[in-house]
Amino acid sequence: MAETKVDGPILVFLGPTLRLAEAEAVLDAVYLQPAAQGDMLLATHAFRPRAMVLIDGQFEDRPAVRHKEILWAMAQGIAVIGAASMGALRAAELNAFGMVGVGLIYRWYRRWQLAPDDAVAVHSGPAELGFLPLTDSLIDLQRSFSAWMHGKLITPAERHLLTTIARAMNFRERSIGAVMQTAGWPEDRIRQVRKEIHGQKRHDALLALRMAPSLAMQWKHAYAPEPWLATNTLIRDLEASGIDSNLVNTYKLNP
Repeated sequence: MAETKVDGPILVFLGPTLRLAEAEAVLDAVYLQPAAQGDMLLATHAFRPRAMVLIDGQFEDRPAVRHKEILWAMAQGIAVIGAASMGALRAAELNAFGMVGVGLIYRWYRRWQLAPDDAVAVHSGPAELGFLPLTDSLIDLQRSFSAWMHGKLITPAERHLLTTIARAMNFRERSIGAVMQTAGWPEDRIRQVRKEIHGQKRHDALLALRMAPSLAMQWKHAYAPEPWLATNTLIRDLEASGIDSNLVNTYKLNP
């Protein structure tokens, strides 16, 4: 196992879940774009981090971040923490192997293993616009509908209707306005509740950033790295993405 530097940076893969300025006010870290296949491997070689926080990931234009490269990072002695979006998914899937999960969404995916992946997905603008979210996630909408019902803003029947409509929408089109318009709500009522969106993804992301330094330290003392071997599939996929597959073998040899 490589000797990761105690003072190495924390890397955060962040996109539409949380504004960069808000994240930087919480945690001094190196902030990178949403992770896709190979990005954790490349970032590890570039920054020699002590920990990585996976919040957002890519999954349309590029293959999603691989489970195998997360396991590779942990085998190098790097704590990997996941929350809020793609991070919550991967943490729920890899918790038994040492990945650390934070937040309600992570716990939800751990409990409901067949929950839909697109519950955390949003359509966003390009990197030049800071991955500005253009739609609302299903998990945030469902949390909002529940809060509105308990706050007597909507009835249980209205909550059921709004939830059914939201679940049926493609994530690229799913927004609070679109859901309510489909439900036949008048504009004045839409404006009334639009400001009451419950941002669970944002909440979980902020929690993960606040906890990252202490979680990384705890992980370092408690985690026993598992043996890691590259699979032919991983090597093939890395090379198809234009990434030098030798990187999975050289990190430990050049700490």
